[in-house]
Amino acid sequence: MAAHHDHHAPADFGRAFAIGTALNLAFVAVEGAAGFLTDSVALLADAGHNLSDVLGLLVAWGGAELAKRPASKRFTYGLRGSSILAALANALLLLVAVGAITLEAVQRLGAPPPIQGGAVMAVAGVGIVINTATALLFARGHKHDLNIRGAYLHMAADAAVSAGVVIGGGLILLTGNAWIDPAISLVIVAVILWSTWGLLTESLGLALGMVPPRIDADRVRAALESLPGVTRIHDLHIWPMSTTEAALTAHLVIPEGHPGDAFLIDLQHRLAHDFGIDHTTVQIELGNGAECRMHGNGDHRHD
Repeated sequence: MAAHHDHHAPADFGRAFAIGTALNLAFVAVEGAAGFLTDSVALLADAGHNLSDVLGLLVAWGGAELAKRPASKRFTYGLRGSSILAALANALLLLVAVGAITLEAVQRLGAPPPIQGGAVMAVAGVGIVINTATALLFARGHKHDLNIRGAYLHMAADAAVSAGVVIGGGLILLTGNAWIDPAISLVIVAVILWSTWGLLTESLGLALGMVPPRIDADRVRAALESLPGVTRIHDLHIWPMSTTEAALTAHLVIPEGHPGDAFLIDLQHRLAHDFGIDHTTVQIELGNGAECRMHGNGDHRHD
């Protein structure tokens, strides 16, 4: 009876991914060509960097599409967890990008290259527009879906890098201080690290089966304990199935006996509506001590 609750169904970002990927691939092609024609290492490096964006978008897109696959005999939940893996992959990709930018900035601090010309600034300006536009395609989903946040952060980070190139280039042309450009790069690195940290820790947590941050486990426990006839609950488990869906299992001790199907259906509706937990399985026990014997695993905590 699971998930007829559209407020937790992952929004479809297929069009956003397609537009974003096309925009960025076109930009990489133009930038790469400009780099070859003007013999600019900076432009070629930036084209390579923007190619990593396309990769980030494809990873998030692939994760979102795989997560929609129906359940099978081997993957009884479908491939919903793909969205979690994609978010984790995007966090790692951003960390790799941060490492590359830092390395380059440190080298440039030691030996500042000649001042970046107008062409580089112009192309970076186009980069700001394209990356900001792509980030905005994902803006409506980045709070609710960690995988979409990964794509969003990737594009926003790149818009910041491009802005840094433009601002740095302008300040260098004004002042002649070549160290400004790598210094701005390092500031941007700090910003990307700060925003990526949450993505990394949350996606790692979800991969390890932590309770999704949007669900308050104490409130769920209290809601279950307050059900009519329930004297206590144990073995409460809540875990993420994807970046937008969660599942729950629990043992309810009801001494009066099984409360009937209407109780279970009502419970599932409540958990879905109040907490966004779409897949609920509960075991009803009479509480005559049988559950102690069932726990051969040493779990005697009947909190």
